[in-house]
Amino acid sequence: MRTIAALRYAFAGWKLILRNKREGLEQFQLSGAGLFTAIVLFYAVVFLVVMLASMQMGVPTPESFIEIFFIQTIWLAALLIGVWSTRFAVSGPIWRPDIYVPGVYALIFYLFVGTVVIMISPALMPILWLGLAYMLYALGRVGAGFQRGVSAAFAILTVVLLVGVPQTLYMLAASTLSAV
Repeated sequence: MRTIAALRYAFAGWKLILRNKREGLEQFQLSGAGLFTAIVLFYAVVFLVVMLASMQMGVPTPESFIEIFFIQTIWLAALLIGVWSTRFAVSGPIWRPDIYVPGVYALIFYLFVGTVVIMISPALMPILWLGLAYMLYALGRVGAGFQRGVSAAFAILTVVLLVGVPQTLYMLAASTLSAV
């Protein structure tokens, strides 16, 4: 039940964050335990999405399953790198649960909605990327207190990392396999 409550609070928090209200952060458990809960929920959603996709594409092999979880871990790393890079550029504390915790819930939203969008029409993914960029922009403004330009840079950098790194790894793996 705590996981469902955490998702409900995260949804309520994100509605407020998107309205540029700092009170939205109060809906999240902004601590190490809250971050742990968010990450566990993230991997639970990854598992559910893989099971949902397996109904359409077949059950993945154990190696593919591990690769899928690795790719999703890169998403968490992309959020972390986006925050660290931005904080390095504007100087400030690196440990920011007010960015990380809601950010992981944004990735949960992106993962779930992205799976549905891909099943309906992959051509709609750029719209989802724009939506995620706006969410991260709002998070930068509300959660970190970034100025508009810094928040926009944080959002763009993080979305580029989220989208670009897995695509790059996929292309590298495909080119390596074709060379063999």
